[in-house]
Amino acid sequence: MPYREPSWWYAASPSPAARLLVPLSKVYGFFSARRMGRAPEYVSTLPIICIGNFTAGGTGKTPLSLWIAGHLQARGHNTVFLTRGYGSAAREPTRVDPQSHTAADVGDEALLLARVAPVMISPDRQAGARAIEENGLGADVILMDDGLQNPSLAKDMTICVVDGERQFGNGHIIPAGPLRGPLDLQLSKTDLIVVNGRSDDRERLSARLAGRFRGPMVVARQEPAEGTAWLKGARVIAFAGIGNPARFLRLLEQHGATVISAHVFSDHHPYSDEETSALLQAAEASGAILVTTEKDYVRLKSTGAQGALKAATRQLKIVLSFAGEDEAILMQRVYDAINRRKTAAAQPPE
Repeated sequence: MPYREPSWWYAASPSPAARLLVPLSKVYGFFSARRMGRAPEYVSTLPIICIGNFTAGGTGKTPLSLWIAGHLQARGHNTVFLTRGYGSAAREPTRVDPQSHTAADVGDEALLLARVAPVMISPDRQAGARAIEENGLGADVILMDDGLQNPSLAKDMTICVVDGERQFGNGHIIPAGPLRGPLDLQLSKTDLIVVNGRSDDRERLSARLAGRFRGPMVVARQEPAEGTAWLKGARVIAFAGIGNPARFLRLLEQHGATVISAHVFSDHHPYSDEETSALLQAAEASGAILVTTEKDYVRLKSTGAQGALKAATRQLKIVLSFAGEDEAILMQRVYDAINRRKTAAAQPPE
């Protein structure tokens, strides 16, 4: 189901709605903690690097997954993504075919991941890992996209992405706030934090977590993957159905665009013919350029009204960049986790 996070999750002071929902948050947190506290049900024959987040909503997890996969492949690793396929119709392990599958079949994030490496979607993560092991893909590393809160698989390393600006919002658990479980429990399952933002965001987060998280904390920044000269001075109509559309709109403006109107939808929003026609009419009437995110772009069909919108829209592709030694710190931890597993697997049984 498409999902829109409440704005008051990130309000500066507690809202009446948050206070009202705190009792439900305690119930959610209890069951989340009980689930996360279970021992792993399956240890894969392959190293598993999990990339997750502490909160619901957009933090930049998918761009980080793509970035790590690219680095692993450059070092000769045969990397395969494992994801539940949010929005997918699949009910059993399914390998994504980007040539034939649509977002309705496998989910928008799975299609993005498949541009870089093979993807296995599975609501049952254990079954998905087994399918990767057995289907002849030749994988030697599994990148688990999301899954910090999922106890079904043992992970060799867990990386969590935090939005540097929004961080943990009001600090409450769903539904009173954005946290997906008790924060200290989630931190105890995390090996490294990537702050999606700026160095001062890391400083604020580090101060907030003083004494609660002792692992490394690195900073990544999202930036356009391609040239943005076409945005300078351009009048654009922006539309997005992602977890944090404000970051996308801000990026357009930072690169010189004038956003004359912004159409914000729920995360993973399936565009209707009425909505696509309205966007096309708005662009024609104003003479503006239609711009959306890469994630939204892959959700648009190539036929009918959506096909017309897709043909008229430019996508702003995003990549991550790391400053200073942060890139080396992150990837060294990843390689260490992979090598530990390989070393353990090579040991003869006692």
